[in-house]
This record gives sequence, structure tokens and C-alpha cells, in this order.
Amino acid sequence: MNGNGLIVGINEKPKSIGSWIVLSLQHVFAMFGATVLVPLLTGLDVGVALVASGIGTLIYIFCTKAKVPVYLGSSFAYITTISAAILSAGGPGTAYVGLMVVGLIYVLIAVIIGFVGSGWLKKLLPPVVIGPMIIIIGLSLAPVAIGSAGFNGATSYKEPLVAFITFITVVILSIKAKGFLRIVPFLVAIFVGYIAAVLVGLVDLTTVFNGYRFFQFPNFSFIGTYAVDFSAVLMFAPLAFVTIAEHIGDHVVLGEITGNDFIKDPGLHKTLLGDGIATFVSAAIGGPANTTYGENTGVIAITKVGSVWVTGLAAVFAILLGFFGWIQAFINSIPWAVIGGMTIVLYGLIAANGVKVLIKDKTDLSKMKNLIIVSTMLVIGLGGALLNVTTTTTLSGMSLAMIAGILLNAIITLLEKVGPTEE
Repeated sequence: MNGNGLIVGINEKPKSIGSWIVLSLQHVFAMFGATVLVPLLTGLDVGVALVASGIGTLIYIFCTKAKVPVYLGSSFAYITTISAAILSAGGPGTAYVGLMVVGLIYVLIAVIIGFVGSGWLKKLLPPVVIGPMIIIIGLSLAPVAIGSAGFNGATSYKEPLVAFITFITVVILSIKAKGFLRIVPFLVAIFVGYIAAVLVGLVDLTTVFNGYRFFQFPNFSFIGTYAVDFSAVLMFAPLAFVTIAEHIGDHVVLGEITGNDFIKDPGLHKTLLGDGIATFVSAAIGGPANTTYGENTGVIAITKVGSVWVTGLAAVFAILLGFFGWIQAFINSIPWAVIGGMTIVLYGLIAANGVKVLIKDKTDLSKMKNLIIVSTMLVIGLGGALLNVTTTTTLSGMSLAMIAGILLNAIITLLEKVGPTEE
């Protein structure tokens, strides 16, 4: 074991090809369930999401000079905005442009940090703003989970039953499973729920692979399919700051596991650059935004192997999986009841992570400043707020809540400096 507690260091290749492949496949299994769930929920192409995940990880490795064993998968933070953009007049093309703008924001912030440091970012995005924003992202998706699970008054018993079986599988594995199984509860729940769906007749196995070939190109999108919609851009852009905060937190956690300070070396500007370019490229080919995956950090914690060679090979495997038509067929045949059972837990966990941000920061909600910021953001974000900026451009929901939180924090902080405030 080396000095930082890893059996295989960041720049070390596993001793045998067999162990290298097995370790890489563990990362693939860890990211797979969540990565394919985002396109299933939003209507994007599953194969593209897998390919974009792999390409994004390789881009990240290149930008960080192979110094950080991070794996990039599909981000859940943009599910609502992607779905809304796809339903707009511009269709999926507006979602692609919105996500490309997110990638460019990452790149811009990376450049600024490279010149002036990251102190300004911490002041702009304190936990009292980020915490409620994450809560909003999770709770805004709650009706989708309930509807998918059939708990909205469905007359058939099949959907609620399959959803419950899927749900309880996630719960049991998350609490009782040991080792690697504890990291992949959603992946296992997909298979358990799918089997239950087949048994009650929600899936007809004779039609699952119809129209698919063993080897099949994903439905990539390129120039000509993009649609610029400033309302969509305004929906996506503020959320970039939420996922940037998550990016920082994930790198701090990974640093604690591996014994490295990735914020200093290779530096936050390089990790953000890699994440931003990866998201831009993913959106450009029709995929979701990329983000660092805690599941893969968990694999490193268990295996004590923090090798970039391993995450890099996992990225290659993900790209290859995106071209297997039968895998796409299986994923696209997963019933909504299975997805609903998983997302009841998943969306709740997202919201709970927002609460954890506030608790970890020891945010004092007895202080009027903090209480006003949190409560205002929650009401705006969950209350369906809509603001017409121009006749063709609007701000709504999560984006409006994010902007309100940042402005409120800045204004109240300024007021505190110029005079006494009530505690």
C-alpha cells in the first residue's frame, strides 16, 4: 500500500490485465444505473448518454493531466429543465444548446479561477444558497416519481407492486448490503424490478429486441439539430453554479479518500475545465450534462485502487456499450413502474443531500438572514414561479430560485455591513 493509503496509485497501472479489466468493470457497473436513468427520464438517447459518459471521462482525464481518478456520468440536476426544454417549441435542440451553455459557463469560471483564484466563488455560492437549491432539484421531481410508480390513483395493482418491489430492493441493499453491492443498489434494483415486471405482465419479452440490432449506432445529434431559445438558456445557466458546487464537494471527498488535494493539484480550474468541456461535447452529440459520480468514488474507497488507468478503461467500456443495440433495447423496455420505484428513493436522496449541505455547514436557521434566503428559495423553486423577462424570454422555477438566492445573500450581506440587523 502506498503512502496515501491506495493499493494502486493514481498514475499506476494494475499489475495484470485481468485485474485491470475487473476493476474497470466495477466502475462501469457503479455508474450504469444512474447514467442510463437520466436519458430514460428525459427522452434523450440511452446509447448517446453512455458514449458521452465515456468520452467525457476521457476528456476530463486529458484536461487534468491524468491526476484525478474521476468518472463522469449523467447529471440529475438538469432533468426537469431538459424535460421542459424538450417540450418547448424548439424541442430537444433547445436542451442541447442549454447544456452547451452550461459547459461554457464551467469553462469560463475555470479560466477566471485560473487567474484570480476561487475565493469569489465561495462567497457567491455559500451553503445557505446551495443547500435549498439542491432540495428544490430533488423535490421538484417528486411528482414524476409518484406518477411513474402508479401511486397517483392507478386502478391496476401491477404498477404499484412492481414499484414497491424495486423500492424495497434499493432500501434493503442500501442499508444491509456489504462491499460493492452497497454501491450499486439502483443497478440491482433495475434487474429485480424488471423481473417482477415480467412476472406480472408489464413486459413482453418477445417484443423487447424488435427493431434493434446487436451492433447499432446511437442517435447522435449534430449541427443542424440545435435550436437557440433564450428562455431555455436562462433555465439552464443558473443551475451550472449548483453543479459546480457539487463538483467541488465531490473532489474534496475523493481527495480525502486518496490522500490528495485535487483542488490544488491539478487545481480546481483544470477539473472544472475538464467537466465543462465534457458537458459541452456531451450536449453537442445529444447527451445529458456530465458530472462527477459519487458511486465511482465509492468504488475507489472499497477497492483502494485510485488508478486513472482504471477509470480510463471504464470510459472505453462505456463508449463500447453505447453501440450495443440489445443493451439499448433492454434499457428502453424498462417499465415506468421500475423507474418510479427507484426514483422515489433517488429524488428524496437528492433533496436530503441539500439538507446535509446546511447541516454540514452548521447553517443557523434562527438567524433571519439564513431563514429568509432558504424560505424564499423554496417557495420560488417549488411554487411554480414564472417571470417574463421579455415577450419571448422567461425565467422560472429552479433558475429563478437560484438567482433569487444569490441576490438575496449579496443584498443582506451588504445590509449587515452598513448597519445593525436583527438576529
